[in-house]
Amino acid sequence: MNCPKRIPSTYIPLYTILFCLTFAACKEKKEKPKGGDDKKDKPTMVDVMVAASQPVTNVIEANGTIIPGESTELRPEVSGRLTYLNVPEGKSVAEGTVLARINSADLEAQVKRTKVQLETATKTEERLKQLLNVNGINQSDYDAALNTVNTLKADIAYTQTLIDKTIIRAPFTGTIGLRQVSPGAYVTPTSILATMQQLGKMKIDFTLPEENSDLIRIGSVVKVKLEGRDTTMRRATVIALEPQANRLTRNLMVRALLDDARVNPGAFAKVIVSSGNSKKAIMIPTNAIIPDDRNNQVILVKGGKASFVNVQTGIRTANNVEITQGISEGDSVVVTGVLFAKPDAILKVRKATKR
Repeated sequence: MNCPKRIPSTYIPLYTILFCLTFAACKEKKEKPKGGDDKKDKPTMVDVMVAASQPVTNVIEANGTIIPGESTELRPEVSGRLTYLNVPEGKSVAEGTVLARINSADLEAQVKRTKVQLETATKTEERLKQLLNVNGINQSDYDAALNTVNTLKADIAYTQTLIDKTIIRAPFTGTIGLRQVSPGAYVTPTSILATMQQLGKMKIDFTLPEENSDLIRIGSVVKVKLEGRDTTMRRATVIALEPQANRLTRNLMVRALLDDARVNPGAFAKVIVSSGNSKKAIMIPTNAIIPDDRNNQVILVKGGKASFVNVQTGIRTANNVEITQGISEGDSVVVTGVLFAKPDAILKVRKATKR
């Protein structure tokens, strides 16, 4: 019987070497495409907008606060105990109405005593005047008696002024707020009895950047939109401007008279200021702007690469900003993919739009 031939032992190392070389070659072929891929050569996908001039109306939105025509805190001028309190909460009172009185018994008693002294001094002055007419006394004696009369009259006037300060009256016709004290309470000039608002003529205060001061004048009409209420636009007429800009914010304070008085004081409102004139300008989306420490930048596509340029901005709207310098009509401005583009990087335009 013929037995199978056996492989000589001398050939076994040769087979092992050939197997290892074949395995290494296959592995190298599989890994070679992976190592040969250079990510740096991949272009960045972006969307661009072709810059073009378009009509723009200079409209500015400012934050405002509704304030009453007149507003005050009712405080006493002197300290003492309340003997009378008439503060009708939430109701309207006329100007001059007595709202509170402070105990003034001691001052009234002092006035009575001074009046008695004045009566006596007046009689003395009249007798001395008769004697002076017949040269019965010296002029200095009569002058002393007359000085006493005038001093007592001044004392009465001064004390009466203190009594008047114990009476709190309504400074104007308006609506009383919530009462803060009760009858019989001891009050001082720092105590607040209640607040008082004049709701007939409402005003609105808002701030405007100093660079836009040429858009507003006394008599100008602005539009007002109240937050949290209906979307009806109200009108307001500018009645005053703060002559000095705020040193920290560089903003001007403006006050306007609201046509519609059916609003609550303290309400927040949006004020829309328009120049009324349209102009041609290049507008780009706000997210295309790259803010820097010193300048604002945008990315342009030039020769298929990213070109970073400095720009100057103008008026702003809700989503767009005007470019006054740095971009020309026809330039391709990167609007998406801004964060991934690097200077001189290769860009691939996915979508191009024109405004």
